[in-house]
Amino acid sequence: MEKGKGVMGAGRRWAVDLTDNSTSPCCRDVPDPPGFSRASSDQDDSTVSRQKKEAESTWKSQKAWEVAQAPFKNLLMMGFMMWMAGSTVHLFSIGITFSALWQPISALQGVGKVFEPYKDSKVDLLGPKLLFIALNLGGLALGVWKLNTLGLLPTHASDWVSSLPPAQEVEYSGGGIPLH
Repeated sequence: MEKGKGVMGAGRRWAVDLTDNSTSPCCRDVPDPPGFSRASSDQDDSTVSRQKKEAESTWKSQKAWEVAQAPFKNLLMMGFMMWMAGSTVHLFSIGITFSALWQPISALQGVGKVFEPYKDSKVDLLGPKLLFIALNLGGLALGVWKLNTLGLLPTHASDWVSSLPPAQEVEYSGGGIPLH
């Protein structure tokens, strides 16, 4: 072997030919490494494409369920913010309450757009859509409950007719020292 020629000859100094040109079974005695099977390299393209489509539909189904469960996080956050806002009527509590009402309504209007990327003939989107709708309806119910807590919902007849006396307060609160 000439100096500088390497194993492969001219042009490539450190190239090694790793192709198996031998016909002897001595090289076949070496076991395959874990996770490798010779049958996987012999599969045809239709099997591989079918497996890719199945993997893609499984991925789409998982992502659809993740999107469907996303309003739950928003529900917890909005509940905490409403609790922090308190039960008195002021600008912050009204803003939080109307935000809690607006977000589920806008999400319910766009259910089709939300699940559009996951539409596939093999993916059933009915369950994720129903969960998404149910969680957003729960968020809407939370906002309506907060409106009622603030006293902004017309729940008595006196709220509609001005000639009727207002409803009696059920509870009063006062300071610790009575003033006479």
